[in-house]
Amino acid sequence: MARPLRSNPKTRTRAIELRKELTPAERKLWALIRNDQLGVSFRRQHAIGKYIPDFVCIKKKLIIELDGSHHLEQAEYDAERTKLLEAQGYKVIRFWNNEVMNDINGVIWKIQLALEESIRPLCVGEVSCGDDMDAVI
Repeated sequence: MARPLRSNPKTRTRAIELRKELTPAERKLWALIRNDQLGVSFRRQHAIGKYIPDFVCIKKKLIIELDGSHHLEQAEYDAERTKLLEAQGYKVIRFWNNEVMNDINGVIWKIQLALEESIRPLCVGEVSCGDDMDAVI
């Protein structure tokens, strides 16, 4: 795994500014994942190197990104950013803003699945991981 990225003062300052400017989708999701409500701690607009993901669970190495329509025009940038963050050991999951606003229960469910995946490997198509049928996909 690559050496952990350090943030520079400019990036940290920008992260602080972004924390004050939540979008409605970010505000809605933050209300449901803050204060260890999912059993783990998330940080909001936490700088990792030169990037500032929307939400990060440091303990589980999970990044949650919320994308608005402007992300349609920056798919290449998002892919490069995701590749760099994954090289740091993070799993990146993305949701569209309208998905958060219209199906928050589905979003929370997917986040919980991602958190569980970081605890134990998923058994794809086999039951040899044990009798826990929830682990089979």
